[in-house]
Amino acid sequence: MLLLLSVLVLLTQPPRSWGAEVTTASQKHLVDACTLVMCGPVENGLPGRDGRDGKEGPRGEKGDPGSPGATGPMGMPGPVGPVGPKGDNGPAGEPGPKGDSGPSGPPGPAGPPGPDGREGPSGMQGDVGPQGAPGPKGEPGPKGEVGAPGVQGSVGPRGPPGLKGEQGAPGERGAPGNAGPPGPAGPLGLPGPPGARGPPGLKGDRGAPGERGAKGESGLPDIAALRRQVEALQGQVGRLQGDFLQYKKVELFPNGRGVGQKVFKASGFVKRFQEAKQVCAQAGGQLPSPRSAAENKALQQLVEAENKGAAFLSMTDSQTEGKFTYPGGEPLGYSNWNTGEPNNKDGNEDCVEIFTNGKWNDIPCEEKRLVICEF
Repeated sequence: MLLLLSVLVLLTQPPRSWGAEVTTASQKHLVDACTLVMCGPVENGLPGRDGRDGKEGPRGEKGDPGSPGATGPMGMPGPVGPVGPKGDNGPAGEPGPKGDSGPSGPPGPAGPPGPDGREGPSGMQGDVGPQGAPGPKGEPGPKGEVGAPGVQGSVGPRGPPGLKGEQGAPGERGAPGNAGPPGPAGPLGLPGPPGARGPPGLKGDRGAPGERGAKGESGLPDIAALRRQVEALQGQVGRLQGDFLQYKKVELFPNGRGVGQKVFKASGFVKRFQEAKQVCAQAGGQLPSPRSAAENKALQQLVEAENKGAAFLSMTDSQTEGKFTYPGGEPLGYSNWNTGEPNNKDGNEDCVEIFTNGKWNDIPCEEKRLVICEF
């Protein structure tokens, strides 16, 4: 009986409680069964049948899920899937806000001028605008013609007396003058030649014939000798007058230097070459022609004293390029050219200037330089 109750108890337990719990439950039910039924000492009975041939009990309820296990390692990436088809274009978005203006680009090339429009009506005269800036200096115009000689200026203050000039060549013989009165009778000697026949006098009364006396000497001087003396005096007076006029002209120049028989005078003003040449000619001289280092030094001192930079000399190569000569055509016997000169720059340098250091340079004759004259 007790064995039967135990089997019944086991069959009534759910499958999940079998195992460790079977023993505890069977013991509990066994106690309970013994409590309800008077149990006697166990007797050896026949072995029971295997309970496996009994009916399967009802399925127990699903147990609670267990706690998740630890995360396993990541597997290898799978192969790339095929590219899907292109999707449809989405709807156009709303226009964005206006961006800031970019920097101005460089101006484009000027287009061709359009055709002239029709002339409009004349407008009212506008106000006079401000005076514009002066334009660039124009190129020098062509050289003008040489003007007429100016009127001689007033006589300046008397300068220091210059050195005595060279004696000039004797002048041409002048025409004979009128005969002078007879001179005093000369000493007794040989009779001179008969004098010129005088005008006939009034016829006198006939006197008594006297005795024939000895022939005496004529008291009239030698007319030819007198004429020669007069001509010599006239020549000296003429030379003195010429020298005096020349000295008066030379005194018009304020500053001068004397070297040997030459006198150099500075005018104090500047002229072109032809004008300077005329100024010296009107004063009875010429542009300076230094023929020695001493004469060149005197000219250098004049240029320094006048503070005009440079002065004209008389030499030119206008007849033959590169061959400078004196005014009479004589080739140079002395020169003091600056380094690299003469060079005929621009093919138009035919005149010569002297600097404050005494060196020479060829320049265009149209330039203006200090006027120094040689007497």
